[in-house]
Amino acid sequence: MTLPPPITSRTNARVKALRAACSGKSSLPGDLLGIEGENLIGEALRSGIGFDTVYVREGSEGVLERASLRGLQAQSWAVLSKDVFESAVDTASPQGVAATFRIAQPLPLGAPKNSEVCLVLEDIQDPGNFGTLIRSAEAFSVSRVYVTPGTVNQWNPKAMRASAGSVFRMPVVRGPLSEIKSALGAEGVRLYAAVARSSGATPVMQAKLLAPCALMIGNEGAGLSMTALELADEQVHIPCSVESLNAAIAGSTLMYESFRQNLHEAFGRIHLSKGL
Repeated sequence: MTLPPPITSRTNARVKALRAACSGKSSLPGDLLGIEGENLIGEALRSGIGFDTVYVREGSEGVLERASLRGLQAQSWAVLSKDVFESAVDTASPQGVAATFRIAQPLPLGAPKNSEVCLVLEDIQDPGNFGTLIRSAEAFSVSRVYVTPGTVNQWNPKAMRASAGSVFRMPVVRGPLSEIKSALGAEGVRLYAAVARSSGATPVMQAKLLAPCALMIGNEGAGLSMTALELADEQVHIPCSVESLNAAIAGSTLMYESFRQNLHEAFGRIHLSKGL
């Protein structure tokens, strides 16, 4: 591949486009979103993302030969001088390659299939927590993540990096909690609310977190709102020696327990069908 000559002006239109795309302000369908680094671009490529432009830092052209970026294509290519590249991306130690793409249309606010588990997040504010929850959701076979309007943008640069690429594959559906509950309730999905120590909450090991079900995690500081608790079918807590856990850890623990229970149930059905 023959790359174009380096761009050396920070005020170049293509540089401005990359800077805006990496600013963390992109959130709507059709907005141009920027990502930086071999790992994140490789995950986006593996997820079937179509790129608008790929930007390479002058002197880092060799990164395009790495296996994780094999088959990388874009509508256009640009080479930026070292200082111009670093002025346009948001990472502290840029890896020398960036790319932009258009945010796709979100899924409608429907309910998951009967065999699925989903996650509901109310007003999660920390992008690191959000990205970690999305990563855990993919790891533990959660079908989709519902989020309230007050939850941080999943396309926040820190959230994308914390998700390790899972954000490109995990469906995230945004809407009011009442509408999320209505969609889930219409399909008989049971909603479990995660709370700190409570006399009325079921220990997570004793709760029946089998599909179809939804696991609900609240804001880092305030937890779930009273409205969310009233909408829940059951409250669950994670027994531990501290008062409460970080939102990402609590959510990941719940998702793992649900994954474990559903896996055990599936193996049990297989054994019964074989007469074991």
